[in-house]
Amino acid sequence: MTGALPTAASLYERVRRVIPPVEWPAFTNDIEAILALKRDRNAVILAHNYQTPEIFHCVADIVGDSLALARKAATVEAQIIVVAGVHFMAETAKLLNPNKTVLIPDLSAGCSLADSITAEDVRLMRQRYPGVPVVTYVNTSAAVKAESDICCTSGNARAVVESLGVPRVIMVPDEYLAINVAAETEVEIIAWKGHCEVHERFTSADIRELRDAHPGVIVLAHPECPPEIVAEAEFSGSTAAMLDYVEREKPPRVVLLTECSMSDNVAVAHPEVEFVRPCNLCPHMKRITLANIRVALEENRHEVRIDPGIAGRARRSVERMLSI
Repeated sequence: MTGALPTAASLYERVRRVIPPVEWPAFTNDIEAILALKRDRNAVILAHNYQTPEIFHCVADIVGDSLALARKAATVEAQIIVVAGVHFMAETAKLLNPNKTVLIPDLSAGCSLADSITAEDVRLMRQRYPGVPVVTYVNTSAAVKAESDICCTSGNARAVVESLGVPRVIMVPDEYLAINVAAETEVEIIAWKGHCEVHERFTSADIRELRDAHPGVIVLAHPECPPEIVAEAEFSGSTAAMLDYVEREKPPRVVLLTECSMSDNVAVAHPEVEFVRPCNLCPHMKRITLANIRVALEENRHEVRIDPGIAGRARRSVERMLSI
């Protein structure tokens, strides 16, 4: 990486609507150190939409939802990739960049969905439903991906399911995503009972209270939410689809039923939109901080490694998804 580094003042201009001035000085030293380390070490930072604004808007090079990060990870030229996200995202980046160094700043940044299923569970599902292909959400370990036919994200799940040209599929591990996709397709979907600990907390009562308190609010729901939430929302889609909706429709007042930081990150680019924030935080995403991103770059902490016997099969499932 070459060229002059951004200044703290110029970076603060990006996020001043969502980070109070009193908080900014606590971030500047780490931000400046990270920018210099990226340049000196030929490194890039991939940040999920659920990261906090000082990460998402100030140090990240590539941002987006799981699908966007997977696609862009496959084209990264830098030798070091730091994933500001959870562990399965870092594994996916490593699958697509086997000869590069992939770092995750905190090994305990996990995922309730990834923890809800094992490779053995998938093998047992195949035994119970012989010949039925397995579609696996990217929110899973590499070992689970290796037992699957193809991966999907919340943004392309229906397209992936229908691309197989079969009457029935197994879809793991998110039960609500499977139910919500099943409502949009003729393909029969056999679901697993995994749930996202953030999205499963939203209720229909929450939506009614939001509409009573904020007349005219437009409700956008992530498809990991329970089906009754998706049914009551004006729109349901991945975080990328939510961003597209806001950019396209510019609703005067909107609520995003997903992880809390998503609203802050979208609000930066849309001062004309009022964001109502029912704040459900992902404790795993919040384990990633500027401080541990800096340490990751300084000390090569923590390098992601995948057993070669698993990696090849898992890579095939991810690449098959990316080809759609």
